Amino acid sequence: MGNKTSIHVNRHSSLWEGLGVLLLLLLFAVSCSEQEDVEADDYANWQERNDAYIADIAKRCQRVKSFTKDQQTEGDVSDYVYYEVLETGEGTDSPYYTDTVRISYRGRIIPTASYPEGLVFDQTYTGTFSWQTTGVVTTVASGFVDGFTTILQHMHRGDRWRVYIPYQLGYNKTSKDGIPAICSNLIFDIALVDFSHPDHNLPQWSARQTE
Repeated sequence: MGNKTSIHVNRHSSLWEGLGVLLLLLLFAVSCSEQEDVEADDYANWQERNDAYIADIAKRCQRVKSFTKDQQTEGDVSDYVYYEVLETGEGTDSPYYTDTVRISYRGRIIPTASYPEGLVFDQTYTGTFSWQTTGVVTTVASGFVDGFTTILQHMHRGDRWRVYIPYQLGYNKTSKDGIPAICSNLIFDIALVDFSHPDHNLPQWSARQTE
C-alpha cells in the first residue's frame, strides 16, 4: 500500500516537472522571438533613416568635400564628410593621398533602439580613448573608403575628430562584415597620431607621454 502511494506521488511530480520544462521552453521561445523583432526594427527603413540622419548632421557640423567629387560645384549632402573637433593637435601639415598614416579609431553606425550610441563595428581601442593606451593602425592614407581618406587629408598630427561619413562615401550598398545593414552611414572617432611621405619612414610607435 505504501509503495503504491509513493509511485502515485512520483508520477504527479514528474508531470509537474515536465510542465515546468515546457513552460520554460515556451518563455525562451517568446523571448527569442521578441529579441528578433527588436533587432529587425533596428534596421527598418534603414536607408531613409540614414539619409535623414546625415541631413541633420549637415546642419550643425563642419564639412569637407570628398576628393572624388567635383570641387567646382556645390554638391549634395552626400558629397561631403562632416566632422566635430574633439581635440586639436599641432602643426599645419596634413597627409597626402599617398602618405603613410598612423591612426587610432573607433567606427560605429547610427544609433538604434538596441545600440543607443551606435553599434561598434571596428576599433583599435576599447573603453574610453586614451593617448597613453590606444592601439594604432599604420597604413597608406588611400587604403580606406572615400570619406575616411578625404578627412585624413584635412587633419593634423594630434587631431582627434568625430567624423560622419554618408554611406555613399562609405560602403554604399555593399555588405561589410560587422555592419548588419547596407546603406549605413559611418561614424568614426579618429585620432591622427602621425604620418610620413613615401620617401620617409615613421618612427617606431610608442604611446604619447603626458607631461
